[in-house]
Amino acid sequence: MKRLGTREREMLRTVHGPVVEQGMWRIRTDLELRELYKELDIIADVKKQRLEWTGHVVRVDQGRTVKKILESKTEGSRRERPRMRWLEDVENNLREMKVKRWRRKAVDREEWASVIIEVKAHRGP
Repeated sequence: MKRLGTREREMLRTVHGPVVEQGMWRIRTDLELRELYKELDIIADVKKQRLEWTGHVVRVDQGRTVKKILESKTEGSRRERPRMRWLEDVENNLREMKVKRWRRKAVDREEWASVIIEVKAHRGP
């Protein structure tokens, strides 16, 4: 995700170009880019969409395939460190934002929408 954010800022610098200050050219800072762009950065947008999808899946019927996949545990062994599951990544994002009892909140569509709004405002790692 970090490389994705770096690439986004690189593209925004290309689009918005450098700045002339006192006859000298310089590239725009991250803060200047954020003020110019005013939209969610790509990482926050990915997190927001991931949480929207998670809320949807939590609310679907128990028999649906997507629900079974979300709640399943992978079996088997790997010689390397186990890969982080998609749900673990979502839970880490929620932990960063100090959201507790997220499954209960996801069942209530309105309460989950307030969590999504928090994600839009959150400017964390």
